[in-house]
Amino acid sequence: MPSPRSSRERRAGGSGGRLEFLSLSQRGSAAPDSPSRRKESSGAAAAPLPEEDCMKLNPSFVGIALSSLLAIDLWASKRLGVCAGEGSAWGSARPLMKVVEVSGHGIPWLLGTFYGLCQSDSSAAREVLLNLLFALLLDLVMVAVVKGLVKRPRPTHNKMDMFVTISVDKYSFPSGHATRAALVCRFILRHLVLAVPLRVLVVLWALIVSISRVMLGRHNMTDVLFGLLLGYALYGVVEHCWLSPATAPALFALWSH
Repeated sequence: MPSPRSSRERRAGGSGGRLEFLSLSQRGSAAPDSPSRRKESSGAAAAPLPEEDCMKLNPSFVGIALSSLLAIDLWASKRLGVCAGEGSAWGSARPLMKVVEVSGHGIPWLLGTFYGLCQSDSSAAREVLLNLLFALLLDLVMVAVVKGLVKRPRPTHNKMDMFVTISVDKYSFPSGHATRAALVCRFILRHLVLAVPLRVLVVLWALIVSISRVMLGRHNMTDVLFGLLLGYALYGVVEHCWLSPATAPALFALWSH
């Protein structure tokens, strides 16, 4: 028969084993909450998102507005490109629209102004034509600079069959035809004496040239609108820098007969 002492020892040993097991299990369960684990988990939770993901997840109001306006611009421009191809809604009017396109091209205006300058016998006419030539050259330079900076591609439905293009003409913003139409329109109305019907025709020509850019699929609507504003502003620059025999005597001496 076992002694009471041995029984108490066995009970104490068993309880000690249980205590030791409980202490080990407690240490195991506390291990994830150790300072190193907490530091790792908090560091993983606080890792910043990439900047582009943050922009996508939390876009600004301005970004949303600009994206919406761009989407509307592209959609409306494609719907209005009714002469973009022979199979378009108004494809039969495409040849007429291309004639309008040539009427607003820079080369005919430059050649015509240069020819008139060479043939003119009036000092007043030479002054007007010389400033028109300056305006056309300024227009070409400014449009090329803006196109090179913005580099907006032309609409996807555009056919690259334009009349005499240069390298920057692969870009769309702004419309050089619209810029030139607004500039020439203001110049003619200001410096040529025309009857009212002719003045109305000049304004209609500028509007038709601008609208034809969207109808042919050459430009988006915002390209044309900005082009009109730029051409309107460039005329103010021409007026401010007006060339006269007093300000540019060398140029007028070059063209004097």
